[in-house]
Amino acid sequence: MRIYTFSQARQQLATLLDEASREGKVQIRRRDGRSFVIQPAVEGRSPLDVPAVSTGLTTMEIVALVREGRHSRRLAQAALMARKSAATRRGKTPRTRSPSR
Repeated sequence: MRIYTFSQARQQLATLLDEASREGKVQIRRRDGRSFVIQPAVEGRSPLDVPAVSTGLTTMEIVALVREGRHSRRLAQAALMARKSAATRRGKTPRTRSPSR
């Protein structure tokens, strides 16, 4: 790791940054003895950047499965609403429970 003085770093900032990029880090030393390290920032990856999974399914099969799942959820929600309205008509307070996932 190369060590620059503060004056050198100020005058050669572009060179210093290029070297930090190539070498990983460079050090800057001030006249009072304090030292600082300059290194490239680690680029964060997107949480959506995940490796692919081979399912052996075609695009049409995946779309059909998603639609089927949506349809089943709608049916369950409709049944719950019908149960609540029937209980209300009978004058009872409907029991509510959180939908299962």
